[in-house]
Amino acid sequence: MLQPAKTASTYTGLFAKKNLLFTTAVSLSYLLLAKVLIGFKPEQLFLVFLFNALYYASFPTRKFITGFSVYIVFWILFDSMKAFPNYLYNTVHIESLYNAEKYLFGINTGNVVLTPNEFWQRHTYTFLDIISGIFYLCWVPVPLIFATYLFFTNRRKQFMYFSLTFLFVNIIGFIGYYIYPAAPPWYVQQYGFQFEAHTPGNTAGLHRFDAFFNAGIFHALYAKSSNVFAAMPSLHSAYPVITLYYGLKNRLGWVNIIFAIVMIGIWFAAIYSGHHYVLDVLAGIACAFIGIFIFKKFIVPNKRFQALFIDKFVNN
Repeated sequence: MLQPAKTASTYTGLFAKKNLLFTTAVSLSYLLLAKVLIGFKPEQLFLVFLFNALYYASFPTRKFITGFSVYIVFWILFDSMKAFPNYLYNTVHIESLYNAEKYLFGINTGNVVLTPNEFWQRHTYTFLDIISGIFYLCWVPVPLIFATYLFFTNRRKQFMYFSLTFLFVNIIGFIGYYIYPAAPPWYVQQYGFQFEAHTPGNTAGLHRFDAFFNAGIFHALYAKSSNVFAAMPSLHSAYPVITLYYGLKNRLGWVNIIFAIVMIGIWFAAIYSGHHYVLDVLAGIACAFIGIFIFKKFIVPNKRFQALFIDKFVNN
């Protein structure tokens, strides 16, 4: 289908002075702040380029990237935590969390009680290595694909509700990281109960997925880890809960079965791979439910919120 030709007024509207000043100021401020806080990285420049390219390409792409700015904010907040490690503000829980996990969910194997992570470390299977890796790679792509679906099927209000709930749950989770810094299971397996502040990110059991496919997918992902002492709550476990909740609200039918399978798969993979305790997963699930409840009960009914974030996006 032929697109209508861009007129002079179209270009004038796209490149209005106020928009140019705003996007330039935001872009430069972000790059400068990122440089000061965590150092320059190529992906920061790519992010700025992508945002501006879509913002000025056309009005439809401007609408798209404006809505998806919610996820850009999420990424910036997550990335910026490198500048403020949570272990500087509270004691990191290592042994106490490990003992609580063993007490509540320990598995008796002869004369030894193992945490579920330790049990699976002794009982690995190639099939589970592969399926766990696939599920774990779904943690952000599936919510993003779902958000894109909502956007392009003209469910703009649901798109904004889902995206802002996603951001809100992340903020709750980030606060949790600072209130209760916690080491993941793989840390105990490699370092014991001794605290090592500058521990690098680790693929843990997911290295078996990388090795099977002779790829460095998870190695590349965890090399960019913002903080290894951010295991509680497991936001990996929270995201599919949000996705399934909004999938059910939008009556997606059989797609919700896929969302449910992915959700359970991510929960299992988090434990099987040694990245999270069962307690971390339960905390992540609770984080999602709390965020959904607060957002629905107290934020959505707020008229000012509707006017600032929903009405302008849906109606303009």
